[in-house]
Amino acid sequence: MSLCPMFVYRLKSIRMITQKNGPVDRGCAVAVIIFILGLGTLLPWNFFITATEYFDDRLKGTPSSYGTTPVANGTTPVANGTTPVTNGTTPVTKDYEFASFMTLLAQLPLLLFTLANSFLYQRIREKVRIAVSLVSILCLFLLTAIMVKVPMQPDSFFSITMATIWFINSFGAVLQGSLFGLVGMLPPKYSTLFMSGQGLAGIFAALASLLSILSKTDKASAALGYFITPCVATLLTLLSYLLLPHLEFARFYFEKSQSHHGQLATPNGPFESADKEKEALANGDLNGYNNEPIITNGDFEASRTKEALFMTKQTDSHTRSSVLAVFKKVWVMALCVTCVLAVTLSVFPAVTVKVKSVYGNKEWDRYFLCVCCFIVFNVMDLIGRSVTSMVQWPSKRSRLFPVLVVSRVVFIPLIMLCKTDNRQYLPVLFSHDVAFVAIMTLFAVSNGYLICLCMSYAPQLVRSKDCETAGALMTFFLALGLSLGAALSFLLRNLL
Repeated sequence: MSLCPMFVYRLKSIRMITQKNGPVDRGCAVAVIIFILGLGTLLPWNFFITATEYFDDRLKGTPSSYGTTPVANGTTPVANGTTPVTNGTTPVTKDYEFASFMTLLAQLPLLLFTLANSFLYQRIREKVRIAVSLVSILCLFLLTAIMVKVPMQPDSFFSITMATIWFINSFGAVLQGSLFGLVGMLPPKYSTLFMSGQGLAGIFAALASLLSILSKTDKASAALGYFITPCVATLLTLLSYLLLPHLEFARFYFEKSQSHHGQLATPNGPFESADKEKEALANGDLNGYNNEPIITNGDFEASRTKEALFMTKQTDSHTRSSVLAVFKKVWVMALCVTCVLAVTLSVFPAVTVKVKSVYGNKEWDRYFLCVCCFIVFNVMDLIGRSVTSMVQWPSKRSRLFPVLVVSRVVFIPLIMLCKTDNRQYLPVLFSHDVAFVAIMTLFAVSNGYLICLCMSYAPQLVRSKDCETAGALMTFFLALGLSLGAALSFLLRNLL
């Protein structure tokens, strides 16, 4: 319930986003759809990481209604993920390092397909990219739900699950890159709203996991219901996207962006287009914008120098900058978002899922990971993202901003010194549950706040027609940070 006032506040602020000659977002319909689209982009990642206990059960062979495969010459089930010892009867549990592999295989395709998006933008229409990605994600979620009821060997289950994670996040990368470019065409507040929707995806998955734990059904039925939930949510995301172009407010900004990109693409080249528009520009009124007059009408025929100056300004104002030129403007934000996410993914979830409660109560242990790790992280992350709609500090050009980003590195040792089992190298300094929750709270709030600022500041540093390029660059560096963090998680997990 505490999230409702934040969302209502965000919707009220959206109503204020208008231009003199632009339509109003009636009923905040576009705002709601952008929020849903943000939620839909991170459903695959969040529903898989929150279900780590389910996957561990399948890989460790915990006897349950998931099903086990019997040994051909006996009646004893093969324990998933165990290999019998040849000189004894005690099985040795195989460590699949599921959380680390899941994180890595979820983020590598995000990085690779973010790079591929530059080619996809040119060859595949945006509507096709987004629709196909959402349909594919829906099908892969259905496959994961079906697998809950299918008995199989642990190695096979692990391989199929890893392949599913790879492909579902590949389509998620195409979806996210395309939607960041789409949202970049709208006023800046919608970028913040989109990021808040992404923050809600984690809460949505964590609450679904909590409900499955609270349910009185068997484990298989609870897991089946858990994985059907994102199927419904993904379908809703697809329907919301298809509705978006039919809303007047969204259509106004999309058409305005397309007109900017196409103004030089006339049959006789840019100079004919410039001839038709130079009078409007000279009077300070081009395409509905109140531009400053460049030169007066009487000077057009009088001076070739002024004509050339006009042509130069016209060409510069309507052509996109090169990727390198845009990067030079947003490189600080790009590196900051990389650093923030590298720190976060290095310990979450690979290290945080190993933290144990100090109480040793079996009933509380069932809820500890879901509540203290996933729900706390995702709620605090969303709060951090939401705060940016009211406070944006430091400013986008402040030198303090990158200092705050780098200072988050302190969370890595703090989390690694919390209570976990099977430690070999590091001592336990924070054994109490309250200490872990306090660290996770600061860790998550700073993550959401700084990511949202980075992604919101970057488009403000470039011209409106370069927003899509800036969005694509930020998405790439976002994916780079996730991949670096995922790779680092293997090392940190083994240093415990």
